[in-house]
Amino acid sequence: MAVTESVTGGTFGGAHAAHEGILRRQSARESRARTYARALPIVPVRARGLTIEGADGRRYLDCLSGAGTLALGHNHPVVLEAIRKVLDSGAPLSVLDLATPVKDAFTTELFRTLPPGLADRARVQFCGPAGTDAVEAAFKLVRAATGRTGILAFTGAYHGMTTGALAASGGAGDVRVARLPYPQDYRCPFGIGGPGGAELAARWTESVLDDPKSGVPLPAGMILEPVQGEGGVIPAPDDWLRRMRRLTADRTIPLIADEIQTGVGRTGAFWAVEHSGITPDVMVLSKAIGGSLPLAVVVYRDDLDVWEPGAHAGTFRGNQLAMAAGTATLAHVRENCLAERAGHLGSRMLSQLRLLQEEFACVGDVRGRGLMIGVELVDPEGEGCTRAAGEGGVRTAGVAGLAGEGCEWGGAGRPRPHPAAPELASAVQRACLDRGLIVELGGRHAGVVRLLPPLTITDEQATAVLDRLADAVAAVARDPAAHGVRQSRRPDGRKEPAG
Repeated sequence: MAVTESVTGGTFGGAHAAHEGILRRQSARESRARTYARALPIVPVRARGLTIEGADGRRYLDCLSGAGTLALGHNHPVVLEAIRKVLDSGAPLSVLDLATPVKDAFTTELFRTLPPGLADRARVQFCGPAGTDAVEAAFKLVRAATGRTGILAFTGAYHGMTTGALAASGGAGDVRVARLPYPQDYRCPFGIGGPGGAELAARWTESVLDDPKSGVPLPAGMILEPVQGEGGVIPAPDDWLRRMRRLTADRTIPLIADEIQTGVGRTGAFWAVEHSGITPDVMVLSKAIGGSLPLAVVVYRDDLDVWEPGAHAGTFRGNQLAMAAGTATLAHVRENCLAERAGHLGSRMLSQLRLLQEEFACVGDVRGRGLMIGVELVDPEGEGCTRAAGEGGVRTAGVAGLAGEGCEWGGAGRPRPHPAAPELASAVQRACLDRGLIVELGGRHAGVVRLLPPLTITDEQATAVLDRLADAVAAVARDPAAHGVRQSRRPDGRKEPAG
């Protein structure tokens, strides 16, 4: 009772004691595998839109949004109304794969939003409620449809935490998965970035598929993220995506688009693949499609529907509350053009954040698409390459002269990026929290500060988010040691890890 009283309006001292007690009990009882709770020691008790209130009475602007789950923010009225309607109707809440009016409405709204070329001949498989369940189902589907077993995936990918999904993700290894280079500009695997780097990534993929001695047999499918989220907010170039679509179509390889985090307007289009105009064969969807509740589906072309009854199932695939919340969310995003607004507002936020890049040497790169934004922190004292612009001629000469001369990072005057700085990123995250802003970290070395605000964020709230983030970056850049960043240096120019 004391905890309830302090959380709902007791004294500050009582609220703080309740807050600390809950955190202590969590630490004593929950798995060491917990993640967000370690970096964000808060106890949310109320939330609305962009704002979370903690048990200690503090308020935060939430730019984590349930890792992208909350397209409309916390407790949006249309979502709450949809949930209450189902609860008040007396409808069953879990129905396996039985047909219901709630499911029919969700499927109808989902199909209304699908990319052209897929909606008219799509099938949908409701599976377990997490995105990783949809990925596993998609792998099973394409293997059954093609009679092949291997999967093509990309470096830096994240597709979930179950065995098959982990195998296709950047940090795990599995002999069934062939990993390919994912194009990016700032840390291009070929050292040149831009269209030249994307072209080399595409040629690498083409070579792997067509070289009989590559060691990679014709796979059952290719899975990719139109924007890598956990990999560091890296948008795929549209031309490269179109190239992957052609390569897979020409070789009868089903293309699986992982839109679990990018979907439902996040990137400035309803589905991120629409920026490039491609139509994938399979889409795996979760997070925002459940309107904040657990829901995951696989949408795929009808000629891939070779499963026998019972070939794939899941006890909680019939979550009626999630379907109702999802229908309300999908419809609200579509009817209010929130995807388009996310694109415009995201562009403005990126422009503002690039001013930080000009001001602070520790801000190595700012990138994103729509309201999926990343700020990469680097060690400005780490070694880089400072070749004069124009040397080597790689950008204009295509793939000729890739090695360049006198520089180990390309050859077109492209500077070698400074080393990633996860310590600085963690310090910025803590400084943001001190200022009432919740952000996430990601990227290859956990050196990217990520922003995933709800699509309903106002212009004024966006300004507040940017102001708090800029203040946090400035504070850490001015005095890293005061924010827990050790300044001792290794012989290779990198900082020693804190702690």
